[in-house]
Amino acid sequence: METFEEHYADLQATLAKYMPGTDLELIDKAIAYAREKHKDQKRKDGSPYIIHPLAVAEIVAEMGLDIESILASILHDCIEDTDASHDDIAKIFGSTVAELVEGVTKLTKANFSTTEQAQMENLRKMFMAMSKDIRVVLIKIADRLHNMRTMQYQSPAKQIIKCRETMDIYAPLAHRLGMQKLKWELEDISLRYLVPDDYNTIMTYLDSHKDQDEAFMNTIRLTISERLSNVGIHHTAYGRIKHVYSIYRKMQTQGKQMEELYDLYAFRVIVDTIPDCYNVLGHIHDLFNLVPGRFKDYISTPKPNMYQSLHTTVIGKQGIPFEVQIRTWEMHETAEYGIAAHWKYKQGTGAGEEKDFEWVRRLLESQQDSDADEYIESLKIDMFDDEVFVFTPKGRIVSLPAGSTPIDFAYAIHSGVGNAMVGAKVNNRIASIDTMLQNGDIVEILTSKTAKGPSRDWLTICKSNQARTKIKQWFKKEKREENVAHGRSSFEAEMRQAGLPLSITIDPEVSPVLLKKLAFDNWEDMYAAIGYGGLTALKAVGRIRDDIHRAMKIQQSERLPHLHRTEEPNTNRHAVNGVIVEDIDSCMIKFAKCCAPVPGDAIEGFITKGFGVSVHRSDCPNAANRHEPIQAARWVRVRWANQEEQPFETTLELDCITRDGLVLDVVTAMTANRVRLKEINGKDLPDNKSVVTIRFEVKNVEELESIRTKLLNIRDVVGSRRGQN
Repeated sequence: METFEEHYADLQATLAKYMPGTDLELIDKAIAYAREKHKDQKRKDGSPYIIHPLAVAEIVAEMGLDIESILASILHDCIEDTDASHDDIAKIFGSTVAELVEGVTKLTKANFSTTEQAQMENLRKMFMAMSKDIRVVLIKIADRLHNMRTMQYQSPAKQIIKCRETMDIYAPLAHRLGMQKLKWELEDISLRYLVPDDYNTIMTYLDSHKDQDEAFMNTIRLTISERLSNVGIHHTAYGRIKHVYSIYRKMQTQGKQMEELYDLYAFRVIVDTIPDCYNVLGHIHDLFNLVPGRFKDYISTPKPNMYQSLHTTVIGKQGIPFEVQIRTWEMHETAEYGIAAHWKYKQGTGAGEEKDFEWVRRLLESQQDSDADEYIESLKIDMFDDEVFVFTPKGRIVSLPAGSTPIDFAYAIHSGVGNAMVGAKVNNRIASIDTMLQNGDIVEILTSKTAKGPSRDWLTICKSNQARTKIKQWFKKEKREENVAHGRSSFEAEMRQAGLPLSITIDPEVSPVLLKKLAFDNWEDMYAAIGYGGLTALKAVGRIRDDIHRAMKIQQSERLPHLHRTEEPNTNRHAVNGVIVEDIDSCMIKFAKCCAPVPGDAIEGFITKGFGVSVHRSDCPNAANRHEPIQAARWVRVRWANQEEQPFETTLELDCITRDGLVLDVVTAMTANRVRLKEINGKDLPDNKSVVTIRFEVKNVEELESIRTKLLNIRDVVGSRRGQN
């Protein structure tokens, strides 16, 4: 167990390295204050609580932030967990430190693992805090990183929740702020707990090939250093294996095993000036063979998170491709710590420059007209996807998510341009509005004063959350009646597709329950939301499916008592595998693989030749002939026994739109709901469609339907059906 003295010494060493000249007397005063306030508190591992604030302060010091940030890190839990107040801290350490501590406290109270609606509100609080003082969020990310480093002391359920939250919120946020070093560590630790088998497989492979990898990287490093030293370029060069989550994503997206991946190596060359960067690039291309299409210049065109480097992929004599990143020391600091390094270099006040936080304001605006879970999904796109850089005809650079179209470009310029758009030119040639833009394209939007506004189809074409939000705002404002009609039609079609009665929505007892679940005051408002794109019909039906099934069961039991059995079932019959055969005692039971019934399903029994009774769902196609005279004698009545719940294997087939990371999202959803997954397979189909087949265990049909609903809420999962085991 680590001690206070060890962490105190580590913090002092970090301050001496990254922040020489820091007032240690003030630091000691803050530590003494926090130590006294937390004296009766312990961490999960039994260590004194003060160790956590010290570790967070050490991470913040590595970012190179100011003395106020260090003090706030040490005190960050005092207001929340002790009797310390904002005024107490302000009197001793100043109002700025107190404001930072209070800001972190508010973010700590945000529980991201709650419902989508609450999660969206908590994200809004985070972005508001970020727009006021970026240091609040930087301290919060440091706080989360140390908690992740000690995740082994949490319960398995808490590990899943916190790691999913980290992957959904904190890792993308660190990426968007340019904090790659912290992002990688957050991702790797999360992967360790979310997909432990795959994580261990990768780690075992890397450990077994460690000597081989180090020999290769040393050879390449020496080759580069020898050339650059000979031509007089002052530099630092080193190689590394790409981090575990990056390797995992490559395996998933490329469908390959570890031994089939080649681009696992990355080398960095750090030099003094920008001209040196381009000079080094020429020498790299002279030493090794260039891989076409893999060169990127992020120096002349920085990423929105301020990242700058030259990237090139080459192949040496060994036939192994590897990436080389070339940057200056200031660029390197920014690449490691992002906005924190930028903040230090510019010696800002914490508020940041206007352009640095333009994306924060866009994210805040986009919440106004988005369904909660859709907003959270699109947030990941805006914060996490790669960017494409295009130009206006006058040479202005516009950054968009990779895969963006002229629609996204138009709305990035101004909502009025997008709403008046009638066509586009890309590189001075007429292009369709669904053209995927590439780096360096020059885009011109053609507009008309008589344009009728955007089309609903644009919502499925555009890529950026910004464009989608502005299109929805236009429809919400301009087309209320049309939205209601369109939304009603879509909702009713989805209800019929799900086999649910439309009459249930006008039942005076059921309707208020359904509307509350949907978070609308009346059905017309919900139809309008579907019409303008704030909610999809599929998600609306998915949210109320379970409630409708429960209401239908209650109505059936109340209105159709004559259908209930008038005689008590024979409770003395022996149950086999949780099933009782009405007219046969103690026979062999097996569950039909064609339909995989689970408790709660209506079932029928079929007497097989030599294998006992095979149990089918009543709606199974193979049970459709049970009333035919030639087959009737072999069909028997069966029912589920009233006994302790036991697991039953079943299978779901998910109809999906093909995208990277979909299988991981499905696995994560199953894990988060503590479902025992037996097997999962994905198959790509034509027209960008795919099917994901999952075999898992449930206790009854209610649990199955609950899981089905959660899976249908995953982005790009558009349908489901019971499959074969």
